[in-house]
Amino acid sequence: MSYENILYEKKDNVAWITLNRPQVLNSQNFALMTELTSALEQASADDEVRAIVITGAGEKAFSAGADINMFLAWSPVDAMLWSKMTKRPYEFIRDIPKPVIAMVNGLALGGGCEVAMACDIIIASDNASFGQPEVNVGVIPGAGGTQILPRLVGEKKAKELIFTCDRISAKEAYERGLVNKVVPPDKLKETVLEVIAKIVSKSPVIMKLAKLAINRSLEVPLSMGMQNEGEFFGFCFSTQDQKEGAKAFLEKRAPKYTGK
Repeated sequence: MSYENILYEKKDNVAWITLNRPQVLNSQNFALMTELTSALEQASADDEVRAIVITGAGEKAFSAGADINMFLAWSPVDAMLWSKMTKRPYEFIRDIPKPVIAMVNGLALGGGCEVAMACDIIIASDNASFGQPEVNVGVIPGAGGTQILPRLVGEKKAKELIFTCDRISAKEAYERGLVNKVVPPDKLKETVLEVIAKIVSKSPVIMKLAKLAINRSLEVPLSMGMQNEGEFFGFCFSTQDQKEGAKAFLEKRAPKYTGK
């Protein structure tokens, strides 16, 4: 499948999705978001893909958010359709039964920050910055910023960032729990590959259950989350990979997982 606003490459069991509008800091329009959703669907359906990486083309930006030119002609209905569309990648990333990593190589603002936050892991270069500056252009975050950011950095800091439109550095984002790792730009892809190597060495079916259990924990009371965890734990024992993992551990050898 060919795309005009993103790049899609599959290499060594990893799908690399690159937002590819560097001339406008990889800003998001309807075409890009449609293609991003399609690429995520493609990666999700491909059994050879064990992990997914989302990044931005060029050195300046992961994504600077929505293309503000669109806002001038929008009606309230247009805006609600946009919010619904931009929520699709967020929801899809969470639903994909595979780890999704954001490789943030510059600005991650507005919708760019929201796409990154949707991912399971964020690895950023030390020249990256994050923010939700939508109030500056007369709107509020519309693709999860008011919902996900408080869960990651706390209510008070999220309100400060959204109300003031300030950016935070990759270092502060790491200290606040928004980012998993911060590395020099020339070490960014190398670090992502190191993390991926650990992930793809694990059972894909068990990884799927782990992601589901964690995601469910954020949506239900603790008592129900504990019940869900127990059910997922029990389901592990219906898989061949569970038996292989335990056997390999006892035999002091590397496991050979099949995803079954």
